[in-house]
Amino acid sequence: MTPYVLVVEDEDPIATLLDYNLGKEGFRVERAADGEEALLKVEEETPDLILLDWMLPKVSGVEVCRQLRAHPETRRTPILMLTARGEETDKVRGLDTGADDYVVKPFAMTELAARIRALLRRARPELVDERLEYADLVLDRGSHRVTRAGHAVHLGPTEYRLLDFLMQRPGRVFTRERLLDAVWGSNTYVEARTVDVHVGRLRKALHRPGAPDLIRTVRSAGYSLDERA
Repeated sequence: MTPYVLVVEDEDPIATLLDYNLGKEGFRVERAADGEEALLKVEEETPDLILLDWMLPKVSGVEVCRQLRAHPETRRTPILMLTARGEETDKVRGLDTGADDYVVKPFAMTELAARIRALLRRARPELVDERLEYADLVLDRGSHRVTRAGHAVHLGPTEYRLLDFLMQRPGRVFTRERLLDAVWGSNTYVEARTVDVHVGRLRKALHRPGAPDLIRTVRSAGYSLDERA
């Protein structure tokens, strides 16, 4: 599943540069132009990583970082501070507020992308690992293949993305709306009922006689990958 990076940057040329280059690196990028907008976007959907400028309108980057670290949902979300400040004291202050890393402008995109991947690898290895495993199910991102108990599972593109997302956090229940955002994209307008159709197809593809159903339906809540289903 494509890692979701929130870029919080008020300088449009830099934000556009980051959006374009991180997109080429395989990240899903959303942008916020000030600290207030950033907090709203995080509330709507928790990013896998936040690229946060130090100097922002309305709410400063340091204050955004402080608020995110105070909230249980974002306490461990990787935050990489991006700023023109290069003094040692400013670096220390940024890290003291809870930032995980610090990059000074101007920066090289190759280094920035490498630092982002390093943070994701520590915080959410399932996002960057080539191979996901759960129970007798294996999803190999490198070969784009899925097997269950050693037998090939043939999936359509949407079912593959759906399974990838569910395997990142097995046991967690996701609403239809959350699955729509993660698998279809927040800017795609499809009905929530569409999720039911594709979950049904995924469940059918994963079925093996005598083996447990790995997709759990939670009434009025959503779906999860759970071998206790």
